[in-house]
Amino acid sequence: METSPTTTLSKPEPETALPDFTPVFQSGNAFSDFLLKMRRKEWDSWEAFLLHRQGIELTLSRGFEDLLVLSHLQEHWRKNGFVLYPHQIETVKKVISEMRGRAILADEVGLGKTIEAAMILKEYMLRGLVKRFLILTPAALCRQWEAELREKFEIHTLIANREWEWANYDQIIASLDTAKKECHRNEILKNYYDMVIVDEAHKLKSDKTQNFQFVNSIQKKYFLLLSATPLQNDLKELFNMISLLRPGQLGSYRSFKKNYIADKRKPKNAGELKGLLSGVMIRNKHGAHIGFTKRNVQNIPITLSPLEREMYDRTTDFIRRCLRNGPAGMSALPLLTLQREICSSTFAAVLTLYKLAHKILMDEEQQQEAVSLLKLAQQIKNNAKMAVVEELIRKTPEKVIVFTEFLATQSYIRTRLEQAGFLTLAFDGSLSASKKEFTKYQFKELPQYRVLVCTESGGEGINLQFCNTMINYDLPWNPMRLEQRIGRIHRLGQTRDVYVYNLSIKDTVEEHLLRLLDEKVKMFHTVIGESERVIGKLCRGKSLESRIMELVFQADSHEALSQGFERLGEEIEAMINEDTPDWEELL
Repeated sequence: METSPTTTLSKPEPETALPDFTPVFQSGNAFSDFLLKMRRKEWDSWEAFLLHRQGIELTLSRGFEDLLVLSHLQEHWRKNGFVLYPHQIETVKKVISEMRGRAILADEVGLGKTIEAAMILKEYMLRGLVKRFLILTPAALCRQWEAELREKFEIHTLIANREWEWANYDQIIASLDTAKKECHRNEILKNYYDMVIVDEAHKLKSDKTQNFQFVNSIQKKYFLLLSATPLQNDLKELFNMISLLRPGQLGSYRSFKKNYIADKRKPKNAGELKGLLSGVMIRNKHGAHIGFTKRNVQNIPITLSPLEREMYDRTTDFIRRCLRNGPAGMSALPLLTLQREICSSTFAAVLTLYKLAHKILMDEEQQQEAVSLLKLAQQIKNNAKMAVVEELIRKTPEKVIVFTEFLATQSYIRTRLEQAGFLTLAFDGSLSASKKEFTKYQFKELPQYRVLVCTESGGEGINLQFCNTMINYDLPWNPMRLEQRIGRIHRLGQTRDVYVYNLSIKDTVEEHLLRLLDEKVKMFHTVIGESERVIGKLCRGKSLESRIMELVFQADSHEALSQGFERLGEEIEAMINEDTPDWEELL
């Protein structure tokens, strides 16, 4: 019987093993913990290692001479084409190192107060000094703040409007009107915030208002107030804002008034007061060093067709007669609205004429005239301004924003442009915040949309620096609103020269208004902050808008209206050139 050959099994080579570190493991020091993790193959991800390393680096950074936010977001900003300006960096350093995180950011319009505040917030977050924060802003700007923080600073926030959100989220944006409602106010006041930021902070100018008292009651460490106009009417407004920020900084109001106020708008001991303000407020002003692109403005006069001219003249005469001879109970508002509408388009005027034709307080003759004007308006199918708009859009390869005051005019402009082969988007106050953001995205990113037709309410608070061409189809009688339109595209971040086309109808209020703004106020020849200062002077007493209305309804001819505007222009020129020192010197 054969036996199986014996298989000789060789002894396997021993596996390479770690040395016996048992005594070390039992020692309980950091090195033993490290070796134990090696043996168990407990490895963190590379991303976790980098985060841990960054955390250690941050703990080693004690001073504020070097801003962490600059190195932390440098690559992110480079990829997204975001550019910081020297005045913004210097502002952030000063607020953090000298003002200890409590300041009024009072830069002139368009210089980037939002960016400065976001940088300060991010710097404190990187250093572990801010975890919970609250940003209070007008409702129209909530989405803009949310987008700026997310896209430029990688800060993710919640726009709060429900009671339970205040206690459950640390990084919140809310409108001031929402936050101060009793159901929300009570929840907010229970919390402590590492930082509170208030945009458009001039709404806190009176210490008697609910806004002031609510914000003053919030528990907070760091506190930023943002306002291009920290003082509008009275030096006490400035006192209130600074006392809200740093109680006691200016002493009691009685002592402040005694030492620093000559009258409501004129300070005394201005040099000393300016020194006090510099400890709590930073105001960067426009200048050559800021880097604004050039603003090119062209005023285009429009000649009406015979039918349009008849419509304008008859409507203006009708409005004057109604205001002079109408019954005591009749409101002037619809008539004033009609005068602005007829300068915009006949389509905007139709609805108001229809309402006037059926108004009970109007006598029979006035109602018949309103009906006659309504029938005349319905005969006009096209307005002369649109031919100019189409020509301008055809000439430029760029995207174009067209501004109007009225929804009916907006609808007419879009219809005509669509018929001419241009795809358009509407931007107005009826859009929700999310719809506005989506419309802005479409206009910016989709090449087929050449034109954004925007109303006043729709354009509030939006930044459109990616576009550099604007057509003002009609002109608001409040010049600040016209400047705000231009500020949508002519602001920091705009890399190209800006082109603004103002349309005005010959021998109408528009023509006189445009000449007034161009030749006397010179608002189109300066950047936004300077014209803001000039317009602020104009509106101290009766508003310029109301003065224009008086001129229109007191004049009984084109010549009389022209003479009235000439007198107003001389008055404005004298006001601008007056040497009386005022609070502007402080800012």
